[in-house]
Amino acid sequence: MIKGLYEAHLPVSNLANSIEFYEKLELKVAYRSSRVTFFWIEEGKSWLGLWESDTVKTPYHPALRHIAFHVSLEDIQKAKEWLTEKGIEVVTSFEDFPPERQPLVLDNNPQAHAAIYFKDPDGNSLEFIAPLRLNFEEQFKMMSLEEWNASNK
Repeated sequence: MIKGLYEAHLPVSNLANSIEFYEKLELKVAYRSSRVTFFWIEEGKSWLGLWESDTVKTPYHPALRHIAFHVSLEDIQKAKEWLTEKGIEVVTSFEDFPPERQPLVLDNNPQAHAAIYFKDPDGNSLEFIAPLRLNFEEQFKMMSLEEWNASNK
């Protein structure tokens, strides 16, 4: 029955500023009105709705105001440079993993994913994530992708 996740939504304080930011991420506008804009993540398969609101400052929690974009392993390896070129800062989401230690590898055993974190103009948490290994039982600690690559050659 379920084929995937079609849409997710984030609150924004200034729709025009947010449109400019998400266009930097090379997302294409799918629909636009005075209070909401949808961007294609994958055309015809998934989109992100940005809703202009006075109540944007909801305290952050991973279950609120967070979106993870699936990217290839090849792309996540160059994501920090790509974001920096667009004037977007990588941010710390896990205490031991400041920007210089990202991308990092999440220890969600039996899954392993590489991830890098950044924020939109309203502080919504954004993530690029790439699967490394799925359904493979092996305990490991969170580490940088650089450390993962060195230990998995």
